Parts: sequence; structure tokens; C-alpha cells
Amino acid sequence: MQESAQPVNVEVGTSPPYDEHDPAFALHVGGKLEVASTVPLRNKDDLSLAYTPGVARVCSAIQENPALVYDLTWKSHVVAIITDGTAVLGLGDIGPQAALPVMEGKAVLFKEFGGIDAVPICLDCTDVDAIVETVVRLAPGFGGINLEDISAPRCFEVESRLKELLDIPVFHDDQHGTAIVVLAALRNAARLTGRTLGDLRAVVSGAGAAGVAVTTILREAGIGDITVSDSKGVLHGGRPDLTDVKRDLAAATNKSGLTGTLADSLRGADVFIGVSGGVVAEEAVSSMAADSIVFALANPSPEVHPDVASRHARVVATGRSDYPNQINNVLAFPGVFRGALDARAVTITEGMKLAAAEAIAAVVADELTETSIVPSPFDERVAPAVAAAVAAAAHREGVTRP
Repeated sequence: MQESAQPVNVEVGTSPPYDEHDPAFALHVGGKLEVASTVPLRNKDDLSLAYTPGVARVCSAIQENPALVYDLTWKSHVVAIITDGTAVLGLGDIGPQAALPVMEGKAVLFKEFGGIDAVPICLDCTDVDAIVETVVRLAPGFGGINLEDISAPRCFEVESRLKELLDIPVFHDDQHGTAIVVLAALRNAARLTGRTLGDLRAVVSGAGAAGVAVTTILREAGIGDITVSDSKGVLHGGRPDLTDVKRDLAAATNKSGLTGTLADSLRGADVFIGVSGGVVAEEAVSSMAADSIVFALANPSPEVHPDVASRHARVVATGRSDYPNQINNVLAFPGVFRGALDARAVTITEGMKLAAAEAIAAVVADELTETSIVPSPFDERVAPAVAAAVAAAAHREGVTRP
């Protein structure tokens, strides 16, 4: 495959290096983004204002009062999308160049759903120190940092260190976007079945980026009990093979002291949340409590097929767009960043994430059915509601610029 972002020129009589009849390739020829000017450049007077000498006055004003950078540049509405290409969709470690189409797509979603300009930046390094140093050096040109498709457990350290070093919002969407939408969906599923979060015992399959974030936000929101499983079974304090992250997770969860396999932990459980890509047998789903809730979110192949899950569960959600109740991060991240940028927040707090989840759930709270527990990604009410809730939470928590 050529490295150029330009359309591929194919000689007569040769085959293109991709399926020219596939509409996905046709849409991607030349990329999905461009840079557009917001000011006129018609004559020398325009030129003297957009560039030198007029721009020098603006630079001097920002030097004297750095806060003006939010008013006089694009910083107030632009986000850097940072990846190293190590955990892209279900494709895994495909590298920075192969990750670029996904990052371009993310930028399109930022613009369409949140009115935010976003720049894909694919880093040719996987070392945590190198990633952190690079992002810190790039950060002055952006209002926020969206970390994307960085594999666990490195993603935890990258995000944690960047949040300590930067005074702009840093958000790892694979973790927190997923967690926000899961919480919104679970709130509404519980409401639909006449329960609260505190009534539910949940099982999370997957202790990677999404699993950790989902577990964290559900605990913050007051879930009754929650157990996490990885490929080797239930996380508990007696397992000697746990990483530091998993050991902390085990200490904070599993109040019932369960051991054994994922299937063992599902017996009598109210909720299953799959973010692992593993396989769950129908018998395990059938052993869950009455009015159970199944979120099988691995994409494109859910942990349990939604048709199978629906035989036993009251509410079923997936990560796919061709089944009801799609748990789609686009319900969260555009509004989260829009609200954080509007409030000129210096970070994104747990309270801001909880506010985002509540806002998403509220959009369809009066319209709930078993096949409609979250809004459509195209529901125009979502991003403004999330942005307003996130901005209000930022002001309440005092994490905005003076």
C-alpha cells in the first residue's frame, strides 16, 4: 500500500491495490478531511490582517495575556486525536499509518456531532515516555487531547501522566466514552425494569481499558455489586497472576468474594457487560436472574449473539448499528469535549463524566422500551444536552479557568 494520502494512479491494464468497487474504499480516496480558512483572503489588505503585519499585534497581545489564546486562535474549539495504532477497533496493533483512517473518521464525528475541529496525530512510537513527551510538546496548539486506540495497560499511564502535566482536558475515549454510554444505558435499563443501579449485581467481562473504566464509573454511580473477569476467570485477591491494575480492581470489587469462571459469576447476576471480545455460552446467560440485562459490546462479534441473549434477557444492547440499543461512544465524546471547551475546563473529572451519562439517559427517559434505552447517534438533542451538563459540572467543581 502506498504511503501517500493522494488518490492512487492506476495504469491502464493493471489492478488497483484495493477493491475499487467497495464503497468504503471509494469514500476514503484522498482522505476524509481538509483544512478550510475561516477568513477572506482577497487582496493585500486581507493578507496584511490575516498574516504579517497585523498578526504580530495579536501575537503580542497573547504574549502579554496568555488567556487571549482562547479568543484569538482556534484553541477554544480544536482537539488533538492522539494514537499509536496499537489497539485499533478489533484489528489490534496495526501501526500508526493503518490507524489514520480511523482517526480521520473520529475527527469527522467530532465536527459533525460536536462542532469541534479535530486533528488526527498518529505517533510512530509506543514507549510511554516518548508518547507523553510528544503530546506535552504538541499541547500548546490544542484545547484538548483525545487519546485513542492505545493498548492497555500503557493507556492508563499515558492518560494519568498527561492529566498531571497538562492544564487542558485529556480524555481516553476507549475508556471513558464507553463507560459513560454504558452507565447511561444501564440507568435506563434499570428504570425500565423497575430497579435502581443499587439493586443490581453486575458482571464485567474484560479488564482492559474499557473494562476498568466501566467498572470505575458504575462504582461511582452506586452499582449494588460488581465483579470483573478476564480470560482466566474472576478477579479476586487470591489470584497470584494479577497485574497492578487488576489487583486494584479486585480489591475494589467482588464484594461477594466470587471465584471461578465468568460463567460461574453470571449465575443469578442481573447484568452482564462484555467488553472483551470473548465468547459467552447461552447456558451462562440463561442462568442469570429474571429481567436480566445483557450488554454484549464486542464489535463486530458480540460475546453472545443478541438473538441468543434475547431469549433469556429482558434488555439486550450491543456495539453494532444493525441491532437495537447500540452503545456508541459518539453519544458521549463530542458533547463531553464541547462542554469542557465551552467551560474552558482544565481537566475532565469523574463528576463531569457522571453528568454526561445522566444527560444521555435523560434524553430518552420518557420514551423507554426494551429496544430503546439510549438515543440514536443522530438524535440532535444529545450533544447539546451532554455539553450543557458537562460545562455545568465543570463550573460546579471549580475546574474552569478564571
